[in-house]
Amino acid sequence: MKAVLLASAALMAVGASAVFAQGTTGGGAPASTTAPVPGNVLLADWTGPSDGVPPFDRVRPELFPEAFQFAIDEQRREVAAITASREAPTFANTIEAMERAGRRLGRVGAVFGVMSSNMSNPEYQAAQREWGPRLAAASDAIILNPELFQRVRAVYEARERSGLDAQQQRVVTRYYEQFTRRGANLNPEQKQQLSAYNQELARLFAQFSEKLLADEQTFVTAGETDMAGVPADVRNAAAAAARERNLPAGQFAIVNTRSAVDPVLTFADNRSLRERVWRAFVNRGDNGNANDTNETIRQIVRVRAQRARLLGFPSHAHWRMQDTMAGTPERGQELMMRVWPAAVARVREEVAEQQAIARAAGQDITIEPWDYRYYMEKVRQQRYNLSQDEIKPYFQLDRMIEGMFYMADQLYGFQFQENTGQVPVWHPDIRTWRVTDREGNDVGIFYGDMFARTGKRSGAWATTYRSRSGLLGDRLVLGSNNNNFTKPGAGEPVLISVDDATTLFHEFGHAIHFFLSNTRYPNLARTPQDFVEYPSQVHENWLLTPEILSRFARHYQTGEVMPQALVDRIVAARQFNQGFETVEYLSSALVDMALHVRPDGEVDPDAFERETLAAIGMPREIVMRHRLPQFGHLFSSDAYSAGYYSYLWSETMDADTWAAFGEAGNVWDPATARRFAETLLSTGNETDRAEAYRAFRGRDPDVNALLRKRGFPTGE
Repeated sequence: MKAVLLASAALMAVGASAVFAQGTTGGGAPASTTAPVPGNVLLADWTGPSDGVPPFDRVRPELFPEAFQFAIDEQRREVAAITASREAPTFANTIEAMERAGRRLGRVGAVFGVMSSNMSNPEYQAAQREWGPRLAAASDAIILNPELFQRVRAVYEARERSGLDAQQQRVVTRYYEQFTRRGANLNPEQKQQLSAYNQELARLFAQFSEKLLADEQTFVTAGETDMAGVPADVRNAAAAAARERNLPAGQFAIVNTRSAVDPVLTFADNRSLRERVWRAFVNRGDNGNANDTNETIRQIVRVRAQRARLLGFPSHAHWRMQDTMAGTPERGQELMMRVWPAAVARVREEVAEQQAIARAAGQDITIEPWDYRYYMEKVRQQRYNLSQDEIKPYFQLDRMIEGMFYMADQLYGFQFQENTGQVPVWHPDIRTWRVTDREGNDVGIFYGDMFARTGKRSGAWATTYRSRSGLLGDRLVLGSNNNNFTKPGAGEPVLISVDDATTLFHEFGHAIHFFLSNTRYPNLARTPQDFVEYPSQVHENWLLTPEILSRFARHYQTGEVMPQALVDRIVAARQFNQGFETVEYLSSALVDMALHVRPDGEVDPDAFERETLAAIGMPREIVMRHRLPQFGHLFSSDAYSAGYYSYLWSETMDADTWAAFGEAGNVWDPATARRFAETLLSTGNETDRAEAYRAFRGRDPDVNALLRKRGFPTGE
């Protein structure tokens, strides 16, 4: 569920993550007047609707080497013009000039990020291997430029006496802190070593992503009798996947993606099939073959620790968390351990219920990880007279999309008018919508890439290609949601689970955030990592409201609205299975933090994972949501490394925010929605996010709201 928001092009990232993993961009016309190479569509200004859109339909992998090199050279000239100025450093000629620099490179990187994440092939993988280190070096050439840093420091030291307003002072301060945190104060020899580390990490990130993607293209085969209990739509999708892979008639292919695997683990009566599917899924990247990622991870963790030590930090986690709301690994760990014991205790209760149901059915088994979802579904049926199979016919993808648009309209006045076919896209499955506000003014374009495909990385994420910026004159936002729902056969309905629908609303929460964000300076559009997931997690809450269910949860065959009795049962079961969901996620976050607080960074990933889980008392019936060998959040870039805790940090604010809507007497309360948007969602990082939250809520977030939401005891 990664999210990506706009950052200044000149400070894209240490390493190549901004271009390859984060897709940070600037849009519109570039600052430079340098003529682009004729004929390379990647270097041309974006044209078409909404002040110009990416030419996705004309992109080819062989265009990128020329485009990257041209854009890097152009950015180098733009930065050189800043450092060559004979004028005394000022906010305008240094900071604002940097905010405008590198926009063409940002656009090229945005398009590459889309293609390499959604349409990967050997050509894109080769480009990623080659250009990741080169882009890392180009980024370092800016950050480690002593003349540039001297100018930034001069503006920073004069910030309080040079007539700057509060936003300008914040921009200057952030630039100065970003430069120092990324090595601007190192000596020349140290800078050379730092750049070598960053280039090596860029190479390793590309290697990890390539290996993981290859393992995720694998599948488990099953016969007709194996699929007993599996719902028809899941069977049909598995049959379509088998036909695509030229398997014999009567065979099913269960692709190694979460959306394909989870329904089989939930419904398949064949325990042997469940075990085979589970083992294939949890062992991605950990099979001792050419796609095994353990050695790559070992190198990444070691180089990260070396880099942190060079930069003067005790560990990679301490370095990464300098610019977060938590601030230190200790604060992140403290929150996680506040929740962990209650979650583990709830798992014990859930396993006991499952074991009882198995015994009552005459099955002499001990609950294993491949049994958990299956028997929890039996518990759900028994306790609430409710099953996922009963719910799913009402969760048709198109109608759930209508539901999320309704949410955006009711809360923020956004309308979505489909314009698919009028905007270039990277695959025929992509749909697009024109976004307008209550007055009919254009807000931007929303791209929806909903289905899994060969060459698309797993998971779900959101990306912006252009964010609103007063300084740059960018008015209209371009952004996408990317999911991996299983595409059924031709003419068959797209039915999704409640979990998939939650993911849909989660990613759309990111989209709402970037459509509302309205900052003058690009640098202030980027929020701390442990704030990024907050808007997305808040918006998950509206999915299971009676208003959404009664309006949009319609049976795919009859069109009938979900019966109120079923709505009531769904609402009553909202805290169901919270032990599993919390432990599955939180174990991943705890292992991430433990891995990245090690000063030496020397680890055997598999052994470290086992030992850390044993130390925290991981229930044997559950596996981490993301085991280390497939943990793309951590090892495809630096973005979420020592940062997976951020989902819990954000959820604490989310639960407390949802409580604020409840206290208003109506979760659709327009006054609360307006304060939420104006105080927190539209302001980017213009003020400290903790202060902004206090301005919205009148106090710090209450962790007890999170515990109550999950149904855990608060100790109050």
